[in-house]
Amino acid sequence: MAEQIKVIVFALGNEEYGIDVDKVRTIERMMPITRVPKTYSFIKGVINLRGVVIPVIDLRGRFNLEETEYTDQTRIIIVAVGEMEVGFIVDAANDVVDLDRDNIDSPPEVVGGVKAKYLDGVAKVGEDRLLIMLNLAEVLSRGEMTHLEQLED
Repeated sequence: MAEQIKVIVFALGNEEYGIDVDKVRTIERMMPITRVPKTYSFIKGVINLRGVVIPVIDLRGRFNLEETEYTDQTRIIIVAVGEMEVGFIVDAANDVVDLDRDNIDSPPEVVGGVKAKYLDGVAKVGEDRLLIMLNLAEVLSRGEMTHLEQLED
């Protein structure tokens, strides 16, 4: 029997993405973000979440997708990347699905404008739904991670 994983589904534009639920700490509504000077353009700043300072990244900016206005559906997904927590701004986070690991294929070179290095694979959900699985370790380079760790201090 295939190994099952639970995945949080979120949207960026017309594409649906997935993050292993074990990596997700919490999903929050948009909140005030404190800008930080001299950071990468896709790093929107930091938030104070229950006394913890967390850097926030706009995934649209990270993936070179057109940025849009935030709406009532916009969410910040707080994930664990290595030893730190990072917030990802997404258009919506609205589903949790169970996947068979066997249904996750290697990613093509580019999916929805997102380079393959950021992806773990493409998962088939049901007959006609595809989920793009994010590789959190690749979404941020080592240099960017070091930069974010300095923001927390």
